[in-house]
Amino acid sequence: MTWFTKWSFGNKRGVGLLAAIALLIGVFSYTTLPMEFMPEADNPQITITALGQGKNTEFMEKNVTKPIENAVGLIKGKTDMFSTSGDGYSSINLNFDGSTDMKAATQEVEKAVGQLPFPEGVMKPFIVQFNTSMIPISQLTISFKGEGLTDKNIEKAEKEILPELQKVKGAASVALYGKTSPLVMVTADPQKLAEKGVPQQALMGVLQGKNVSASIGEQNLGGKTGNVNVVSEITSVDTLKKLQVVPGVMLQDVAAVELKTDKESVTRANGEDVLYAVVTKEASANAVDVGNGVKAAAEKLTADSENAELKVVFSTSDMVVDSVDSMIQEVLMGALFATVVILLFLRNIRATLITIVSIPLSLAITLYLLDLSGVTLNIITLGGVAVAVGRLVDDSIVVIENIYRRLQKEPFSRDMILSATKEVSTAITSSTIVTVCVFLPMGLLRGGLQAFLLPFALTVTYSLLASLLVALTVVPLLSSALLRKTAMKEHEGPKWFTKFLHWNLRFKWVTLLLAVVIFAGSIGAYFMMPKAALDTSSTDAVFVTLKFPSDTPVDQVMEKAKSLEKFIIEQNAGETVILQAGNSSENAKFGQVSAPTEATLTVIMKKDVDAESFIEAVRAQKDNYAGATLSANPGGLMGASSTTEYVDIIGDDLDAIRKVADQVTAAVKPIEGVQKVTTNMEETKPVFSFTVDPSQANAQEISMQLAGMLNPMPIGQIDLNGTSSMVMLDAMLKPKSEADLKNATILSATGPVPVTSLAKFEVRHAPSQLFHKDGKTYIRVSAEVDPKKVSEIGASIKKEVNKIEAPKGVTLAAGGASATQSGDFSEILKTMLVSIGLVYLIMVLTFKTLRAPFAIIMSLPLAAIGAILLLMITGTSPDFTAAFGALMLVGIVVTNAIVLIDRIKHNEMHMTIREAILEAATTRMRPIVMTAVATICAMLPLVFGHSVSGGMNIVSKSLAIVVIGGLASATVLTLIVIPALYELLYFRKSAKQRHADTAVKSLAA
Repeated sequence: MTWFTKWSFGNKRGVGLLAAIALLIGVFSYTTLPMEFMPEADNPQITITALGQGKNTEFMEKNVTKPIENAVGLIKGKTDMFSTSGDGYSSINLNFDGSTDMKAATQEVEKAVGQLPFPEGVMKPFIVQFNTSMIPISQLTISFKGEGLTDKNIEKAEKEILPELQKVKGAASVALYGKTSPLVMVTADPQKLAEKGVPQQALMGVLQGKNVSASIGEQNLGGKTGNVNVVSEITSVDTLKKLQVVPGVMLQDVAAVELKTDKESVTRANGEDVLYAVVTKEASANAVDVGNGVKAAAEKLTADSENAELKVVFSTSDMVVDSVDSMIQEVLMGALFATVVILLFLRNIRATLITIVSIPLSLAITLYLLDLSGVTLNIITLGGVAVAVGRLVDDSIVVIENIYRRLQKEPFSRDMILSATKEVSTAITSSTIVTVCVFLPMGLLRGGLQAFLLPFALTVTYSLLASLLVALTVVPLLSSALLRKTAMKEHEGPKWFTKFLHWNLRFKWVTLLLAVVIFAGSIGAYFMMPKAALDTSSTDAVFVTLKFPSDTPVDQVMEKAKSLEKFIIEQNAGETVILQAGNSSENAKFGQVSAPTEATLTVIMKKDVDAESFIEAVRAQKDNYAGATLSANPGGLMGASSTTEYVDIIGDDLDAIRKVADQVTAAVKPIEGVQKVTTNMEETKPVFSFTVDPSQANAQEISMQLAGMLNPMPIGQIDLNGTSSMVMLDAMLKPKSEADLKNATILSATGPVPVTSLAKFEVRHAPSQLFHKDGKTYIRVSAEVDPKKVSEIGASIKKEVNKIEAPKGVTLAAGGASATQSGDFSEILKTMLVSIGLVYLIMVLTFKTLRAPFAIIMSLPLAAIGAILLLMITGTSPDFTAAFGALMLVGIVVTNAIVLIDRIKHNEMHMTIREAILEAATTRMRPIVMTAVATICAMLPLVFGHSVSGGMNIVSKSLAIVVIGGLASATVLTLIVIPALYELLYFRKSAKQRHADTAVKSLAA
């Protein structure tokens, strides 16, 4: 690698120009790189949702869910399938292997589902496969001052406001929630029908042939050819009222005709009915630009409109800016700390400036390479920069320290600088390649982790390779220019350390035994520590859910939800309080369906508000909502945060799996750390059945008559103010009790008779929702657990579940946060083993021996001691990011050992092994400590800085704690344990050299 250094000295002006160009290109790349919160990644899941207003749970399961399950059951790459059937909806989730091509899988699912026939009244299913680019960029409320959601205002929103939002550059789609549509309800009066002698069936055909637009062909009239049309339009409710049902009887004579509004779902903001617009961006668009464009469009629309007010209540672009600013601040703080450390050690401003120049140059080159690779600027890539910033100066520190040390002993010359750089070039090159070989395989992890870790790995790889290039070219050149006339005192290693090393090498077995004992103790402590879940929560928002039993009237649910909404608004903790309830086609497009008796409130929190106190205040309202389940959890970009373990009980016999579910619930509840236990099939609702004897009556005729009597029926459409409006015939029979239903009168072959004379009336209770796993009925027992003790609680739950003897045909499967964590830890461990193997291979190729690289690898257990100790001191439970930090240590820690062993190998050419060790440890102590302290200080902002808003940050406090603790212990112990271990590996040779040296001294005496 010395070729780079020689070339740079032969092309000084060219190197200076290239450095300037690199800085300019880096700045330009930073301004042009697309900004996102997270890198684009596919979620290996496809969601199929279908709506069937008015259809009950069993109907949706039999006629919608099961046919879809059968159609998609053999899709390639599918790992499992879950479905939920409820009143008016069906939802099927297909999970896939992480290596599956999700676009191809989606097309296959669409083809399979598209061939299915569905019953009348069931909408065509929506199929969605989520990608991080589909995360809404902006969410807005649209309100109308003093007027509310009138038909005119809704039309204005659809035809004027939405198109303007859609025009924002980079906006992909704009969805509108909370819309209403006009509905004409015809309510028949049984008494008037009887007086006029009009049968109910006559009302069904009142619009037949009345609302027509027909073309009946062309005619040649007066030498001109033209079309002949017949048009009949009903454009007002008054016209509808005057239609004749039978000769001499108008509709208004026998029925009330009213114009109402039909609302699929309810959306309110701060206590008022509003429209809710959700904007998503194109995959390649800059999140910040799109978010700013939406804000500008909203402000302009509000200013130009007389009554409309648009308010951005949630913007991902704001979170992106906050995250970028926060990470840049941490990077700058890390660079500042590294600068101070170098200045304190070298005590020379010029040498410090030469070293620090590697940070902006390396970052500029990294940004350019990220731009070329198509990687966006997001929280993951910025996290990579934050992690690498301390390591960026390591190579430059080793080079400048060696030049600086040589200048203290030798006169300044070009050859001296070339020689000093060459002396350490092998060490810094091999250590950088080793570190790259640790980070780069991170991007090769399979599954969802790859999409997040590949940008991180590329960022660190690019920055480290750039820093090596700078250390071998720019740093020697600047040294030749700035250190030419610098007067320096000769640096001597600390004498106490040399004396300690003499003792350490004489009694190496004590040192090595202590190291083994401490390492074993730390590993034991690690296995005793509970493993935590990755924290994805934040206090940007609080999600509140109010869920009533399934037999609760929807009107009562809304009344209670508004009461809770009022309480939350009065707490004055949120900027905006959004209430949503009901299912709509817009929600279904994104796979979002819920029980009709469930309401969700999203509270966008004010800054500097105590979120925990607010959440406790909301939870304290539970007693005011008897029979309902009230939950409140912090959330962010990824939604509400909770850590859940679950046990699935699967089988064909619902009664059998219910009994087992009760046993599981009883076993899980007493476990320490379990906060709440629920099942997905706790609720039931009454089912009123009429069982018809086929020999006595026609069940289909009875069913059709009862459906017409008990449910509103569509009888046609009319055009009101340019909008097609449904005309519904209201239910004739509205029973208040079981007796009213049993006494319903229907027409039979013999005339009007009570329905119970032809059918047996029964009442039973059935689940309000039905759940399938891979096509079989299942009950899921879920336990919300302490997120800091996930692994411990998960193991306890599995232990208790294994004691339960399931009947034949019933199987139990445990999973949840601990299983996910175990899988992630397993992937990290595999990558760590591969990385260690690569490190050893590279070291063997570098040093041409097996023993020296073994000593280098042994620095890794030394890092584990400090990492585990610092986790225990800070009370931090190991989570995925901590494991990720341990993987990073493999690349960071060996750098110090490589620098030390490389010096020992050079010394062995003209010294004994012990002399080589003593000289190398004393000489390399300063650069080793400098690089370690610089890296540790650069990581400190990650420990004391605030977490990034929105959650899902893999570069977190626990990662920094592991890296700092591991690097600190490895640095100290590398200078103590590695020399002892190295001499032990060459014990015979070292002993012979010492005996020979003793003999020579004896002869000389």
